[in-house]
Amino acid sequence: MFWEKKLDAWVENIRNASALPLRLVLWNGQQYDFSTGSPEVTLKVPQASAITSLLNPSLANLGEAYVEGKIEVEGAVKNIIKVANGLAANTLKAEGKLGRIVRSVTHTKKKDAEAIQYHYDVSNDFYKLFLDENMVYSCAYFENGDEDLVSAQIKKIDHILDKIQLKPGQTLLDIGCGWGALVLRAAQKYGAKCVGVTLSQNQYALARERVERAGLSDRIEIRLQDYRDVTGTFDRITSVGMFEHVGIKNLPGYFRQINKLLADDGMVMNHGITSTDIDNGESPYGAGEFIDKYVFPAGELPHISMVLKTMQEGGLEAFDVENLRRHYAKTCGMWADNFEANTEAIRKVTDEKHYRIWRVYLAGSSYGFERDWISLYQVVCTKADTSAQTLPWSRNYVYNK
Repeated sequence: MFWEKKLDAWVENIRNASALPLRLVLWNGQQYDFSTGSPEVTLKVPQASAITSLLNPSLANLGEAYVEGKIEVEGAVKNIIKVANGLAANTLKAEGKLGRIVRSVTHTKKKDAEAIQYHYDVSNDFYKLFLDENMVYSCAYFENGDEDLVSAQIKKIDHILDKIQLKPGQTLLDIGCGWGALVLRAAQKYGAKCVGVTLSQNQYALARERVERAGLSDRIEIRLQDYRDVTGTFDRITSVGMFEHVGIKNLPGYFRQINKLLADDGMVMNHGITSTDIDNGESPYGAGEFIDKYVFPAGELPHISMVLKTMQEGGLEAFDVENLRRHYAKTCGMWADNFEANTEAIRKVTDEKHYRIWRVYLAGSSYGFERDWISLYQVVCTKADTSAQTLPWSRNYVYNK
């Protein structure tokens, strides 16, 4: 048959280019080994219709085939991701449709709320099974590299609050407050009066519950609110893992809104994922396409140069920029390990499709950060045109605590 000859040639080409620890098993019992060593990953094709995905193995095609149950894969998930990338890299050209394309997305309050709810409202029980005990869903900070996840997430929050020099009695707005870990820490340890906003109903409900349980309802207000609808003035503003949902065209307006809400002598921390492509392109080999379809609808990642440019357009001056790419590779790797360790429990709180989506997404994100497809930057800024006398001489205030 035609497909058999094509499959034979494809397997041989990959063997010659880069031996992969992969075994392919077809519905008829025929199997192919892509190297002479023992396979780390076994890919099973239960029906002939899935051959098309193999012969054009973009990460979007392979991911979709796995998520939709068209193929079955056995092996450690980190090995699965490595092998999938090997198939794509040795078959396809990382250009054109499979390159770092720039996806233009229309953002409205309604669409943004729907996208947020799709991603974050899987269920609180689902997230509890792979996040740390405080349910912090953003890049951790490994000061020494050997911290456990709980410690590294607390250090991340403290790292942020130290960078913005949060002091007792100051007001803090947390845009995209998640399940409330940062505002809880800001009130408890730093003595701040906090407002946290989210568009996720599940996050809103649990964050309010956690605030009440901690006895901090007089110091923390959690709102189900779009950042564009917030009014008032705040001494400090944080946005952690949220601006990925804003949209590249909307970044100047996003930073203008932050500037509008910020006190004249205030400080802002923007912590978020960025593209490493200078043109704001998404991850190659179709990885970005998979994420847009199954994980983060309408998400857009700007390059750090675009972040700094649009901050200035929004009336903010960046004075401290830190790349935490290595930290997010480790964080996502830990989440992926937790996900694997809790497979049975996760399958009880969600359906098989969501289980498969998140299994490859978490491990794939770790791989993407490791390979410099994506990055993570913390940027501290103040209002533009403020006196230089207000800026610190050094970063000692962050590290000499």
